[in-house]
This record gives sequence, structure tokens and C-alpha cells, in this order.
Amino acid sequence: MDYKYCDLGRLTIELDKEQESVLSPYDNFVYALKAKETKRQYPHRLDKFMSFMGLQGTIEEKCTKLYESSKDNINLLHSHLIKFINFQNKRIENKEIAEGTLHNYIKAIKLFYSMNDVIINWKKIGKGMPAERHSADVRIPTIPEIKKLLEHPDRRIKPIVFIMLSAGIRVGSWDHLKWKHVIPILRNDIIVAAKLILINTKINNKPYFSFITPEAYHTLKEWMDFRKLHGEEITGESWLMRDTLAENNRLGAQFKYKDKAREF
Repeated sequence: MDYKYCDLGRLTIELDKEQESVLSPYDNFVYALKAKETKRQYPHRLDKFMSFMGLQGTIEEKCTKLYESSKDNINLLHSHLIKFINFQNKRIENKEIAEGTLHNYIKAIKLFYSMNDVIINWKKIGKGMPAERHSADVRIPTIPEIKKLLEHPDRRIKPIVFIMLSAGIRVGSWDHLKWKHVIPILRNDIIVAAKLILINTKINNKPYFSFITPEAYHTLKEWMDFRKLHGEEITGESWLMRDTLAENNRLGAQFKYKDKAREF
């Protein structure tokens, strides 16, 4: 039989290139993440499960280890998932997290395995999952509850409460809100409301609008003026909510702010 010559060195290089062209488990996972917030949150949620399993390294390395340990041993994977859910259920019972938090962890895990073609019996896994509370179960705070919130000494609480109640926004909206996104509406030189420009992260960061009462606007304006009074340069690019004041000297002159958005 006439065998053709094979250059083993060249073949090794070609095989290496072929392997490099294959997407990693992490790349497959992030490929499915479209919205900005999803890209930020899903890797973090998946990492909760990988850390629970004791995986070490960067998130890319942990994703590879998770895939390699799962693809050939589904029973072991089912065991890890059930242990993870049982652990989180105890946290729910202790009021450390809400039911929706666990469901969000599982959504990220599901997406990872779906994008890496690992088939899991989710019907079996779901038997131990708590029922997820929906928005219909959430009520607005009562007047006494609002008054209790406003007793908090943190200066940020009052504008946060007023604006969230007035505009009906969620906590995630603060990640995008800057001073330029608040536009007062005047009538006869009197502020009667303010327009809030918001970002829909689920639909290609499409802007939409809400409105706040004059009381909410003036509360926010007092907060921005307070920051300006203590040394911060306030522009249209200034975040509405900042992290806590880092320090102040004995004379109460200059407050130092970290260059960072909200942390509350």
C-alpha cells in the first residue's frame, strides 16, 4: 500500500489552530447575552454555582472546568444542582435572599448548559425549587412605612424614596441616571414636574420617559446642591446617586467622593 508522507509537525500546528477556533464554554455562554445588564449579571450569577462547587481560577477557567466535569457525568451534575438549590433554600428560609434570586441563579445555569449542549433533566431539578413571587404580589409601601424610611440618616434615602415612588422606577434604573437625565418642567416660572429619561436595557438601551413630582425634584436638587457645596463638581454627567461620602475633615470643609456610581 502506498502511504503518503505526513509532516507531523505541520499536522500538530494545524490541530492546534483548529482547537483555537472552537469557542470556549464561556464564549458560548456570553454569546447568548444581549442586554447590557444581562451581560453584567449572568456571569456573576453563574459564578455563584461554580464557587459553590469549589471551582477555582478566572471565570473563563471555571466555566471550562464546569463544562468538562459536567458533560460526561450528568448524575454528578444533578447532585451538585440539588445540593446548590437546597443550600439556597435554607438562605431563603433565613430571609437572606428572596425566591426570585434563586430563580435568577438557575436561569444563568440553564443558559450556560443550553449554549454548551449539555442536556439536563430540569423537570426533575425543578421539583425542589420554591415558587417565584411575581410583581403582582408586591405592594406599594404604606404611609407609615414611607415615614419610617425617611427617618434614615443617610441623605440619599429621601431622594431615592421620593423618586422611586413618584416615577415608578426599579433599583436598576439608578445605574444609568445622571443629572442630565432630569429635566424640570416649568409653568409660569414654577416647577410643576420633572421629566426623567430612562434606559430600557432589554430593548437595545432604548430611552423612554417617566415623570416625578415637584417635591421629588426639589428633594433631588437639595441632594445635588449638598454635594456641590462640599466640593464635588456637578455637571450633566454627574451620577444622581453616588457611593457614601468617603471622609470629611474636622472643619467640615471638603468631602471626597469616589468616582463611582451608586452603591446602596
